[in-house]
Amino acid sequence: MSENLNSPSPLQPLSIGNVVSASVRLYRSRLKTYLRLAVIAHLWAIVPVYGWAKYAAMSGLISRLAFGELIYQPETVAAAQEQVERRLWSFLRVSFQVGLSILVIYFALAIVAGIAAGILGVLLGAIFGNSTAIVAIITILIFLLVFGFIILGITWFYARWSVAEVPLAVEENINGAESVARSWELTKSSAIRVQGVVLVAGVVTAPILILFNYGPALILNVIEQGTTLYWIIYSISLILSFVGGIFVMPFWQTIKAVLYCDLRSRREGLGLQLRDGDL
Repeated sequence: MSENLNSPSPLQPLSIGNVVSASVRLYRSRLKTYLRLAVIAHLWAIVPVYGWAKYAAMSGLISRLAFGELIYQPETVAAAQEQVERRLWSFLRVSFQVGLSILVIYFALAIVAGIAAGILGVLLGAIFGNSTAIVAIITILIFLLVFGFIILGITWFYARWSVAEVPLAVEENINGAESVARSWELTKSSAIRVQGVVLVAGVVTAPILILFNYGPALILNVIEQGTTLYWIIYSISLILSFVGGIFVMPFWQTIKAVLYCDLRSRREGLGLQLRDGDL
């Protein structure tokens, strides 16, 4: 791993583009391993509670393996999994805590945005009148503002917790709550940059999600429920959603590993380099 991801110094933060490109290269170089683990994780996700814990732990396992590649300490899947399995329920706790926090924040932002949109709509309506064209323009502008506000707000908070499970996967003597707090602390001075990585990674994975997840779901909306065609499309939609998740999950987990390694590099002097050869 002599290539340093275009970073002049281990203590200088990677750019948004470098984080994403490094993650793509790492993902591609270990594609078979990561996809196999993603398949296992998604199969476990069908099982309530224990399966969800296994899914969360498998996610952390991919990040741990990716992190090992980044710091010149690659592990076998079996060795890494043994370490991760010891904290199975802590991974579920991290997943639940971050998911619930994001959900609460989403509703809070939606309420604030809704109130602000209502007030703004009344004010603009009083200023510019009630013509159909003006009302339409105002409505579109308010919608875009509300949508942008919620997206930026959610992605900022998600950025702060973006590596929440990685410390639990790679560090010793840490529990679920401490791992979440560790993510918040590591991203404290890099929230905007990490948010940029989240947004770019979202754009990168959007085509897969649209093709495998959202596309079939949209088709279902125009088909009469209960018909044979509806259930055929519904079954295909579930399968495609499963496949889409398998491809997207390892990419996000490698993104988290690179981010975590980069954040520690800048704050704690941990060198960040990628292996030569496959990468």
